[in-house]
Amino acid sequence: MSIKIRKAEATDASFLAQMILQSSRAGKKIGMFDLIFDNMDDKDVLKNIEKLTRTQTKNHCQYSNFLVAQVDDKCVGTLCSYEPRLVSQEKLLEALKEIGCDSSVDEKLSVICECSFELNSRTLVFDFMEELADYRDVGILKALTQKSLLTARLKGYRIVQAVIEIGSLDKKLYYEKLGFKEVKTKKCDIYQEKFGREGLILFEMKF
Repeated sequence: MSIKIRKAEATDASFLAQMILQSSRAGKKIGMFDLIFDNMDDKDVLKNIEKLTRTQTKNHCQYSNFLVAQVDDKCVGTLCSYEPRLVSQEKLLEALKEIGCDSSVDEKLSVICECSFELNSRTLVFDFMEELADYRDVGILKALTQKSLLTARLKGYRIVQAVIEIGSLDKKLYYEKLGFKEVKTKKCDIYQEKFGREGLILFEMKF
């Protein structure tokens, strides 16, 4: 099986939205975008995430941060990487307002911010590492990771971080397999209340 890794384009918005939503839910009933776009069905949530990938405001969901994996010209996986100093929570809030969210989004994001880590601005962050169910265990995520790390090394990065939810065992095992080490854990009552998970784990890898 030949896997092609390329930079995402604006025309990938629909697929990126699908992978972003899948990643944010991570086996839960709801994820952060269900909370942000409250009372919307999946179709409308996906439409809003699509818009988020194409905003003028640089945010971590913007398509320019993504790599896409293809097999036989079919999109099968994604990996987002970004610099925290450039795409802060404030930038996400700005992007959400750009696509039409009202002031209530500030409070919704505060739930997520309350349980977030202060990420090292000199590192690269991995997010939305996802693949289609039919393409699991064929090397999609490994190919995406290798390409992203190569690009990061060429840009002078030597540390990459990733945040996963406590209880997300598959992702935990995968990051550990890649060589990531757990460096911090943060438990939050409000995160447990909203998402049914105790909190978050910060992983880090030096390369």
